[in-house]
Amino acid sequence: MIEVQHVNKQYGGQTVVETTSLAIPKGKITSFIGPNGAGKSTLLSMISRLIGMDSGKVLIDGQEISAYKSNDLAKKISILKQSNQINVRLTVRELVSFGRFPYSQGRLTKEDWRYVDEAIEYMKLRDIEYKHLDQLSGGQCQRAFIAMVIAQDTDYILLDEPLNNLDMKHSVDIMKLLKDLVAKFGKTIIIVIHDINFASVYSDRIVALKNGRIIKEGPTEDIIQTPVLKEIYDMDIPIQQIGDQKICVYFKG
Repeated sequence: MIEVQHVNKQYGGQTVVETTSLAIPKGKITSFIGPNGAGKSTLLSMISRLIGMDSGKVLIDGQEISAYKSNDLAKKISILKQSNQINVRLTVRELVSFGRFPYSQGRLTKEDWRYVDEAIEYMKLRDIEYKHLDQLSGGQCQRAFIAMVIAQDTDYILLDEPLNNLDMKHSVDIMKLLKDLVAKFGKTIIIVIHDINFASVYSDRIVALKNGRIIKEGPTEDIIQTPVLKEIYDMDIPIQQIGDQKICVYFKG
């Protein structure tokens, strides 16, 4: 379990995340939703220790993240940020192998390469594994970075806007794969996501942020309700039941 306790963060005197507490259960997909500037990405980065917090603490499996050595934390939790820029010319296979660095320190064993191969296969990148990243579409690059995170083989996977640059088909494929990682391998996945319909269909739990504060959290079916979404987004969002899924019709005039 990840526990966030009274976390605060300011930039230039402006509060970005304010007195936030949260418990994220294991073996689930938890989605962070909310308008731009709500503090979603900042909170995700603090949970992973990518950025520091001004006050409060985060615990992973009962231990404060500040107590973990960097290498040990990297075996426990992985994060993929929104913008991933690498200045070195790499192939897909080389990029994915970076996920094994906490274990191999750059000297990959046969076991490390097995994880790399499995991640490449899992993300359906076999046909482009020897292509360089600058030869790929934005969607292909995104899938390669997700494969790198999968190769890292952590209990907790944090993804900031993982559907960026992906078309509809690949977005659905990614979300199905994430659901599969939870179901088959017991991973715990936290994603920042803008499309509330992807959150509705694929999340087990939703955390809604607004103006740096958590205003609603709970099982998906409790959050995907018109009055709740009105409070989050300041707009009326009708919901239609299609099969066993709730679909938000937010594009109507």
